[in-house]
Amino acid sequence: MACTSCSTSDVGAPKGCKNNGTCGTDSCNKLTVFDWLSNMTLPGGQAPFDCVEIRFKNGRKEFYRNTEKLTLSIGDIVATEASPGHDVGIVTLTGELVKVQMKKKQVNHEGEVPKIYRKASQKDIDIWSNSRDKEEPMKVRAREMAIRLQLQMKISDIEFQGDGSKATFYYTAEDRVDFRQLIKEFAGAFSTRIEMKQVGFRQEAARLGGIGSCGRELCCSTWLTDFRSVNTSAARYQQLSLNPQKLAGQCGKLKCCLNYELDTYMDALKDIPDMETKLSTEKGDAICQKIDIFGRLMSFAYIGNFGQWHVLKVEQVQEIMAQNKQKIKVSGLEDYAIEVEKIAVEKTFQNAMGQDSLTRFDQPKKSNNKKPNKNRKPQPQNQEAGQNQKSKINPNQNQNKPNSNGPKIRNEKNNPNI
Repeated sequence: MACTSCSTSDVGAPKGCKNNGTCGTDSCNKLTVFDWLSNMTLPGGQAPFDCVEIRFKNGRKEFYRNTEKLTLSIGDIVATEASPGHDVGIVTLTGELVKVQMKKKQVNHEGEVPKIYRKASQKDIDIWSNSRDKEEPMKVRAREMAIRLQLQMKISDIEFQGDGSKATFYYTAEDRVDFRQLIKEFAGAFSTRIEMKQVGFRQEAARLGGIGSCGRELCCSTWLTDFRSVNTSAARYQQLSLNPQKLAGQCGKLKCCLNYELDTYMDALKDIPDMETKLSTEKGDAICQKIDIFGRLMSFAYIGNFGQWHVLKVEQVQEIMAQNKQKIKVSGLEDYAIEVEKIAVEKTFQNAMGQDSLTRFDQPKKSNNKKPNKNRKPQPQNQEAGQNQKSKINPNQNQNKPNSNGPKIRNEKNNPNI
């Protein structure tokens, strides 16, 4: 039942999901946890854990206590406690693994946890589905009202409660916004209880989801649960160009994946001199231009001749630096430079897909499958061949016979009566 409102299909559920709540598309797989304890039985006498994890719209998950001892499995739709009324969600995790997730989210399972009322009836599901259908047109109207009131905010999403008694408006804003007049207009236009909730730009991207520049779904909407601070120094250590268009994600902030490989780069840079390294030689001072971190190579250029680089190993740079500390200048970088072999890339095209040229439709192909005309007499290949053929048949025919057309033409020209 989870896929009836899936955004990947306008008409019902996507192909192959069978409408069972675990299709793996859009919000169904956001921040999901594989239940690797599902096939294990509990020790004798131990009661199953009484809390379950329930997912709501756009991957929002909460923990609820199963006080009624209901037999629940992943994909069941249940009615849960809310304030006011009740909410409708989908069970995503049961058993002992819920305790691990609650500890990870810092939720005390021994304290007060909201409870599950019952399994959702068909009436509950119909009200929930009708409320979800109202969200998109309501979001359009809400944005128009906010623009008319000239509020510096963006309404990113609307989430109805399962019973349709309350609507939560999620918005993002740079500064504090006075939306008291906006709430009055919302309540008058939509005739429901209104709740405003501000989220950050990263939380907005995590709720809405999307595809990153890598071609995969956003990390924050699939598996990333905490948002660590990302600085431009992470890009500098990895020697990435400080281009905000390439370093920023869909949230407008620096990409979270800049921190993934940062520790590896930091470990590799421990014994490598920094970019501010300056070497003194008899030919002049040289400044570092580039560092190949994993190749452990450094490129230097003399001051005043930055067009010519000299590639040195890290050990050789450290040796020159040790001599410079003793106020000893080396003769030149040419004595230490190494030649880096460039890998020749063979520029050949391989038709792996079996496709023809892209310009194959520019000019029409000439058809050679013309049917021969049976009634047409065969013609000689050229005029000389035809003349030779006639001369072979009767070579003296044209020599003895006078030209009958010649005198007639001359007589017509000389006769004035014609």
